[in-house]
Amino acid sequence: MKVGAVVLTMGNRPEELRALLDSVAKQQGDPIEVVVVGNGSPLPALPEGVRTVELSENVGIPAGRNVGIEAFGPGGSEVDVLLFLDDDGLLDRADTADLCREAFARDRKLGIISFRIADPDTGETQRRHVPRLRASDPMRSSRVTTFLGGANAVRTKVFGEVGGLPDDFFYAHEETDLAWRALDAGWMIDYRSDMVLLHPTHAPSRHAVYHRMVARNRVWLARRNLPAPLVPVYLGVWFLLTLARRPSRPALRAWLGGFREGWSTSCGPRRPMKWRTVWRLTRLGRPPVI
Repeated sequence: MKVGAVVLTMGNRPEELRALLDSVAKQQGDPIEVVVVGNGSPLPALPEGVRTVELSENVGIPAGRNVGIEAFGPGGSEVDVLLFLDDDGLLDRADTADLCREAFARDRKLGIISFRIADPDTGETQRRHVPRLRASDPMRSSRVTTFLGGANAVRTKVFGEVGGLPDDFFYAHEETDLAWRALDAGWMIDYRSDMVLLHPTHAPSRHAVYHRMVARNRVWLARRNLPAPLVPVYLGVWFLLTLARRPSRPALRAWLGGFREGWSTSCGPRRPMKWRTVWRLTRLGRPPVI
């Protein structure tokens, strides 16, 4: 099973990027082909054999990763599996790629694997990095309904069947959009605690666009993928949850602006999931109303 890797970078973490690429090069089994995409920035010097793409502007995370996918042929078809890794991460074990190969070979319906993210100093896995509602035990592997964008492996047949990440999202919820489409097509998603990406602990709100993008894309996600009766339920629940978390006034203003933007702008093509997929998500522990 041929494995490739896509790394998206802004070019501002050359030492961390080099360490990540070294950890990929140390993986057991057949060598992994790597594409590094410079998202609106020139790339630093990279190891020999690493393929590069430099974009003239920052096109956002999903569009940048889609460029990396297409660097492996249409829908990534030149390889069987693609790893997506944050440029300041580090693969903790040398057998992660082999574990991916074994998992995909054993389960033909497995489409996506979400890795466990752990802080390199403390070993802690934040609750938000466990892609399920029952997240108190990050060491428990399970079937899940979404995945982590910068620490995962995707069978490239998934892209060929349901398409790539939604370009216009720019940042936030693009993984859930792809996950819902993959699940609707019959694929499964696993969270694996033994496949670890070491990554420094950061608050997602450090990004200036965080609150606006999270709200706008939440609306787009629902409008694109949910059956019509569930759209107001899903968004109503998230509206109340956001208020219950008592964000600061500037954060709330940004969130409400993004929420309005999600309704007033195009969400892209609408392909509502089947009701049996709704039931499947519910059985997996996360009905698509939260």
